Amino acid sequence: MNDYPIDMTIAPDIEAFFEPESNTISYVVSDPNSLSCAVIDSVMQINYTVGQINYCHANKIIDYIRSNRLKIDWIIETHVHADHLSGATYIKKNLGGKIAIGQEIKVVQKTFAVLFNEGSEFKRDGSQFDYLFGHGDTYQIGTIDAFTMHTPGHTPACMTHVIGNSAFIGDTLFMPDSGSARADFPGGNSGRLYDSIQNLLNLPDNMRLFMCHDYGPNGRAFHWESTVGAEKANNIHVGKGISRENFIAIREASDAKLEMPRLIIPSLQINMRAGQMPPKDKDGCTFLKLPINSLLNFLS
Repeated sequence: MNDYPIDMTIAPDIEAFFEPESNTISYVVSDPNSLSCAVIDSVMQINYTVGQINYCHANKIIDYIRSNRLKIDWIIETHVHADHLSGATYIKKNLGGKIAIGQEIKVVQKTFAVLFNEGSEFKRDGSQFDYLFGHGDTYQIGTIDAFTMHTPGHTPACMTHVIGNSAFIGDTLFMPDSGSARADFPGGNSGRLYDSIQNLLNLPDNMRLFMCHDYGPNGRAFHWESTVGAEKANNIHVGKGISRENFIAIREASDAKLEMPRLIIPSLQINMRAGQMPPKDKDGCTFLKLPINSLLNFLS
């Protein structure tokens, strides 16, 4: 992909919000010429022990948008996260905007509807979201043009959003010393992940890359911005032209040692609903399901 559909020299304003419980970075990306903005990968927090939801992280984003008099156009999910709950619906209720995700969300919904024994009332067509992006779609944040890249491998629905000179890459890549995302969830595939990363690395070397997570390996400070050039030169999984075969071996060996994310069960049920809770029962109570003796078999 050498001809890009947008001007990639324009610099949006970017404010990052680090959520320490899941090591997630959310972003407010705004157009300084119009004050329009997008929110990318917001977080709604949960005390899993007592089943209590709180919105501290999402409220920081809302307060920032209000204090800077921004107008929210988009609330974007780069994929269905398995390690944190999305704050998309909560932010929309407070500020408006369209909640959007990649169109392969339908695959994810069909997959996890089986695990959680969802009834026929749960729609598997992505209609919980306001907009479904396809590969190569273009859109605007005020006067800044953006386009999407389908970058599957971590999940089937992973999308990268290129906004001016900046790309928001979800979990496709991490900082150079952290490598790449796991590819062992249903629909994940290490070979497809490698191909997606190569597509990312075909972007201009000076393209800014913004990560969804950072874990501060070896005690370093948390960082979440890199460049295409830095990843090509130094990424421990894909840098220096590592082959597809070697990447697959590295990725699969690493995945075999990983535990399931702590919040995978509530995250999947809520995030495949665009950050909404499951429907209340006849008494007005909300419940999440806990599959017994089936999650690990399902994911293997």
